Amino acid sequence: MKSNAKFILLYLFAAAIFISGCAVIRPAAGRAAIKCSAPVKACIAGASIKGKSIKYTKFGDGPNTTLLIGSIHGDEQAGALLLNRFCGYLKENRNLLCDNTVIIVPIVNPDGFAKKTRYNADGIDLNRNFPSDNRVNDEHNGSFALNEPESWYLYKIINTFKPKKILTFHDTLGCIDYDGPADAIAGRLAAKCKLPIRKLGARPGSFGSYAGQTLNIPIITIELSEEDVKKNAKKLLDDYKDMLIEAISF
Repeated sequence: MKSNAKFILLYLFAAAIFISGCAVIRPAAGRAAIKCSAPVKACIAGASIKGKSIKYTKFGDGPNTTLLIGSIHGDEQAGALLLNRFCGYLKENRNLLCDNTVIIVPIVNPDGFAKKTRYNADGIDLNRNFPSDNRVNDEHNGSFALNEPESWYLYKIINTFKPKKILTFHDTLGCIDYDGPADAIAGRLAAKCKLPIRKLGARPGSFGSYAGQTLNIPIITIELSEEDVKKNAKKLLDDYKDMLIEAISF
């Protein structure tokens, strides 16, 4: 496990580079006029244990902010495919961004994603590494909260942009779970897809526990189904586009 001194160095380094170097994405010439000229910026929050970039895209600058994240568990990859495809859709449909801000982090755990493993390169479950009120320190949750760079960068994103609601994507329980004051939005999203609502309970140190219970932000966990993980990105977007649009406009 990393020492407190190493964590302090990581914190200082991360604070220096967070949200720097965001590149503005402009619509390609010759395309139809966009009704809403919402800015789109591709950004790098920081790097994983192995030095892989943790990328996110910021769409729009309206007051209604939604955070979408995928692959906090590296072996759960369908959400990343869906969110990357949805990024492309939003770039071409910026009229959806009027009065909205959407932050999309398709892959929180790039080292685990590359190896198709649940944990990060330190063997830590990033979805148990947050400073929630129900946190438990151990060998897989981390010796203390946010002692892994990937979870720390996600912590920075949520506390920088202060989203009004969050969607996080997992495999393969095939349901919609939620934490915090999210029952209304959970019902609206369930009406836009085939996934039923099922409360799974707040896990110690999870992102859902931290955002939903500690920060009181509505957070929806989209547990994609076993059938979903077999689909390509286009099919995933076809099936969940209406749900995503409902989420960002809610």
